[in-house]
Amino acid sequence: MLSCCLRLRLRVSGPGLALPLPFLLQPPRAPGPSVRRLLPPTFDFGFRPRSLMKPFVVFVLGGPGAGKGTQCSRIVQKYGYTHLSAGDLLRDERSKPNSQYGELIEKYIREGQIVPVEITISLLKREMDRIMEASAQKNKFLIDGFPRNEDNLQGWNKTMDGKADVAFILFFDCDNEICIERCLERGKSSGRSDDNRESLAKRIQTYLQYTKPIIDLYEEMGKVRKVDASKSVDQVFEDVLKIFDKEG
Repeated sequence: MLSCCLRLRLRVSGPGLALPLPFLLQPPRAPGPSVRRLLPPTFDFGFRPRSLMKPFVVFVLGGPGAGKGTQCSRIVQKYGYTHLSAGDLLRDERSKPNSQYGELIEKYIREGQIVPVEITISLLKREMDRIMEASAQKNKFLIDGFPRNEDNLQGWNKTMDGKADVAFILFFDCDNEICIERCLERGKSSGRSDDNRESLAKRIQTYLQYTKPIIDLYEEMGKVRKVDASKSVDQVFEDVLKIFDKEG
């Protein structure tokens, strides 16, 4: 009889399938240890519905030219994260011929202002969903350049509450003048419309006025990991390694 039940159990059960009602009823007398091992609650097929997988997120913040993108590339190679740059996503969206947001994004970026949160979060969420749909194991993300102000943070909390786990902010702390010089050097080959001194001055002012308070807020919660980004690329990455080796 037990052999028969077990065969039926294996045939009708499986990921996402419920047993027929008779198999869920309690037996008329308490089963012995060997029988209890065969009851449905003891079977674990290691199935985890994809809908339960949540993104594991590290926000990456710092002034323009602090080296966020360079260090994110190294973290990806070392730890298997996926790097999502909010700025890159916005620039890619801007360049699409039929994008309804293209002109609006261009205006905000050119003026060194922060793009409306609804646009940025929709692009981030779309990209995370696409990556996790392709591979459910790719759920660790570095989100570079976000949240940039209180509106960003509130929009994230409203849209992503319970849908993503934010581990900490990786903060690249760098002197403003060093950041400007790095961006001007980058601008010689980057082709970016905002890699000029006028736009950079606006971007740094925006960063100090709106983004730094978000970093300070997370600092109060003990969720900031700060790196001195004024050092060389290799020296900065040595400090990054210590953080990720500890945090996982």
